Amino acid sequence: MKIRSLLLACGLLGCALVSAGAKTVVEIAAGSPDHTTLVAAVKAAGLAETLSGKGPFTVFAPTNAAFAKLPAGTVDSLLKPENKAKLVAILTYHVVPAKVMAADVKTGEAPTVNGKKLALKADAMGVTVNGAKVVAADLVGDNGVVHVVDTVILP
Repeated sequence: MKIRSLLLACGLLGCALVSAGAKTVVEIAAGSPDHTTLVAAVKAAGLAETLSGKGPFTVFAPTNAAFAKLPAGTVDSLLKPENKAKLVAILTYHVVPAKVMAADVKTGEAPTVNGKKLALKADAMGVTVNGAKVVAADLVGDNGVVHVVDTVILP
């Protein structure tokens, strides 16, 4: 009886782990206390539904600390409705319309949803995107992958 209970518990735990991985890139960011500014910006830009869609997407997700590096008042200004187009341009510059795992990153350029290209660099020191360091990689969701960066990437 104990073995059966143990197997049942393990089976339930396994299902929970699979379900936890089945999140969109937006849900991954929303579940992180380090990405509240990014999530607020995505919502203000009206991109939450798009980035919750089929994808695949690779999102280079700046942390709250990355947003704090911007000049004072920048984030508040970008979140205003009259600056929505600028906010959308910045946020979509952080999104590649493909699923790119960290191990697959090669030095070169990658197209973004914004239409401009990102400069990627992969070497023994890790991965950088337009000089922003990837500090956590391969947070896999069901519609793509999130890589955490330490700087907001501006187009």
